[in-house]
Amino acid sequence: MSSKTIEEMQKEVDTYISQFKEGYFTPLAMMARLTEEMGELAREVNHYYGEKPKKQSEEEKTMEQEIGDVLFVIICLANSLDIDMEEAFGLVMEKFKTRDNDRWTRIDKTEE
Repeated sequence: MSSKTIEEMQKEVDTYISQFKEGYFTPLAMMARLTEEMGELAREVNHYYGEKPKKQSEEEKTMEQEIGDVLFVIICLANSLDIDMEEAFGLVMEKFKTRDNDRWTRIDKTEE
């Protein structure tokens, strides 16, 4: 599978959604959908790393699929609000590099 930029993913999702008359859901509906998808991801993580194994009757899903679902809904939300996700990511990384620069203990490269 080829790697895609965030911009390419946003365009691909927009092309997909644009073929339907309904278009994007409202931001509130997408937040509900995102919450639902996060719940499914949490359930999958709990099955792999928690104390709640799957029932034999439950279908096999993967965390990759669940994370993909979350990413799709986030892209839909960003597109519907005309948000450039690459720009949004740049803003948050700048925040982490400045405001939170000394928040965590850095790995001393000489110890490795």
